[in-house]
Amino acid sequence: QVQLVESGGGSVQTGGSLRLSCAASGYTYSSVYMAWFRQAPGKEREGVASVYTGRRGPIYADSVKGRFSISQDSANYTVYLQMNSLKPEDTAMYYCASDTAGRVVYALNPTNYRYWGQGTQVTVSS
Repeated sequence: QVQLVESGGGSVQTGGSLRLSCAASGYTYSSVYMAWFRQAPGKEREGVASVYTGRRGPIYADSVKGRFSISQDSANYTVYLQMNSLKPEDTAMYYCASDTAGRVVYALNPTNYRYWGQGTQVTVSS
């Protein structure tokens, strides 16, 4: 059973930075996708960034390009999301998601992922 445990998050002012971490356990595969999604109240869950533990580069949503950076420690199935220049519109519950490469067609589509973390709140005040 794959489990994801997130940490980080919190409250910052506009322009501040936060770092989220997500550790996956229970995998027996060597190549998996790990991604971050977010969901604000009343809105659909949207993809933020994704990384493949193989050799493909990360993918970012247009809304976070240049501000967020996803990185991984593939040996430990851990992924990080460094969030800089935060804006109030970044306020949301952030979720880590993961699945094996064969199940992920589009890395920022939440329906492609079976495994999810419990979520961590990010609040950016103006």
